[in-house]
Amino acid sequence: MKPETPCRDLVAAADFGVWPAAAPQRAPALPGILNMDISRSEQRVLHLLAQGGRIEIEKEGKHIAEVVCLTRDGWRYPGVDLTLFRKLKRKGAIASSGGGPYRITRRGLVLVRAQLDNC
Repeated sequence: MKPETPCRDLVAAADFGVWPAAAPQRAPALPGILNMDISRSEQRVLHLLAQGGRIEIEKEGKHIAEVVCLTRDGWRYPGVDLTLFRKLKRKGAIASSGGGPYRITRRGLVLVRAQLDNC
């Protein structure tokens, strides 16, 4: 009698709708954090924030009127608008603490990839 190969076990298990107990389970790289791709503009802003920058918002009543991204040196970065700010906030890459400016979170650090410079 031939020994069963792993492929045959999976095919046989698929016929019955049950996977064998020895099937490996893949865990995410970091528990609770899903890896996702980010756009080039999001990556640039997150890289600025990872270097010590911040995002300040100006409100009119309860609504956000303007979003300003400042580098660690105090220079204004023009590539941030309200839609990009909302995308970063929705992904959990930035957060505000105690009514202060928005800064990068641990999730944002995971999302941003290493860059030599901010080009």
